[in-house]
Amino acid sequence: MSTDQSAKLPEYESLYQKRIPIYPRSVKGRYRSIKYAILLLAYGVYFLLPWLPWSRADGPDQSVLFDIVGRRFYIFDLTVFAQDIFWLAGLLIIAAFLLFFVTGIAGRVFCGYFCFQTLWTDVFMFIERLVQGDRNARMKLAQAPWSARKVLRMSATWLLWLGVAFWTGFSFTLYWGESGQLLHNFFTGSAPFPAYATTLFLTLTTFVMAGLAREQVCTYMCPYARFQGAMFDSSTLIVAYDERRGERDKGRTKPEKGLLKHEERIAAGVGDCIDCGYCVQVCPVGIDIRNGLQYQCISCALCIDACNTIMKAIDYPRGLIRYTSENQLNNKPVHRFSLKTVGYGLVVILASILLGWSISTRTQVEMSVQQVRQPLYVTLADGSIQNRFEVKINNKQASTASYQLQAIGIENMNWEVRPAQEIQLAPGHSAMFQVRVWVRPEHLQQHETDFVFTLTDARQDVIVRKAATFIAPEPAGK
Repeated sequence: MSTDQSAKLPEYESLYQKRIPIYPRSVKGRYRSIKYAILLLAYGVYFLLPWLPWSRADGPDQSVLFDIVGRRFYIFDLTVFAQDIFWLAGLLIIAAFLLFFVTGIAGRVFCGYFCFQTLWTDVFMFIERLVQGDRNARMKLAQAPWSARKVLRMSATWLLWLGVAFWTGFSFTLYWGESGQLLHNFFTGSAPFPAYATTLFLTLTTFVMAGLAREQVCTYMCPYARFQGAMFDSSTLIVAYDERRGERDKGRTKPEKGLLKHEERIAAGVGDCIDCGYCVQVCPVGIDIRNGLQYQCISCALCIDACNTIMKAIDYPRGLIRYTSENQLNNKPVHRFSLKTVGYGLVVILASILLGWSISTRTQVEMSVQQVRQPLYVTLADGSIQNRFEVKINNKQASTASYQLQAIGIENMNWEVRPAQEIQLAPGHSAMFQVRVWVRPEHLQQHETDFVFTLTDARQDVIVRKAATFIAPEPAGK
């Protein structure tokens, strides 16, 4: 290709947009106070729960502990065994449909108030403001050439970020081991490798996500931002700018002579928005809410606090930016509970009831019976027919228990349990037993005969029954 031809090729723009740094301004108000309260509660639970003592008859004295080696999860008075892992599926179903239900009614309040990314970014921005100053000071520092002052402030910021990120990762690790012992082992170099790997991974990801990436996580990495619109309808609560009031006929205008009082602006057809830009400056994702609903908006409501602060200062009615819905803005009927949201709610209620019922009615002992299929039966030297079974028993009690396994239901039935008929199981332990059952053929009237395995406790009370089937040769003549 000649130089002239290549010079005529069209220029293509890059598909990647370089990140524009965002320097959110601090703001005070009702929603900012709510966010602080939720942040303190969430941090208190996350960081203090591994250190909360909890007395148990058998098990560690830690309120929440996920014991992978022992295959048990301790959650206050509830002990979850490996066999109860289906509870996790129920919990995930409840969490997912609860999120859908809340989103259908109140928009992205989870993102704005409860999401880990939001909570940790809030703390990282607080540290940034504490060390570097508010918005204007941070912008000047970022644009200033490197100096001793800039290096000192940036280093202090990053070190504090790193401290919070490390304690975040280490606190997560504490949930998987006894906190006091793990703390000692970790800093003496004797902790298991997964403890160091998990802490390092979460330290780095927290530092990057909350300190460097921030709004890009919500905009580009989080899938919720993309599909949350499918759960919205015209009655869903959103953070919205009242364009009719803010713009009126002649749009936004800054306060000036003859347009200072609210009544003067109404008479002149000028909107209540004075174009101060405060709502944009406080937005953690850097959008202008006055441009309408945008998928980047996390419904944190800080723009509401900012706008209400300005409206109060100039004695205008509040609520120019507020929690509302598309129908409310257009003076149409609002239906908070649509068929879709009612469906989400019913799934949450049903799943919660089933999960609660499963937890409250679970037995302290579980027994499963499986027939050895190869061969289905054998004929012994005395002519008796023998079947073999595998019986597994799980002791979910908090103390060692004694059991006795028996087989009943067929006349003159004989059985043998190996290693022993008298069974002792430690708390949270399980054991597999081989059971031989044999019966004289004259006591078997058909090819398949039902009988029952029973498990009795030390008081000879039957605590578990499991049905089984004895297989014999087909009777002669059939």
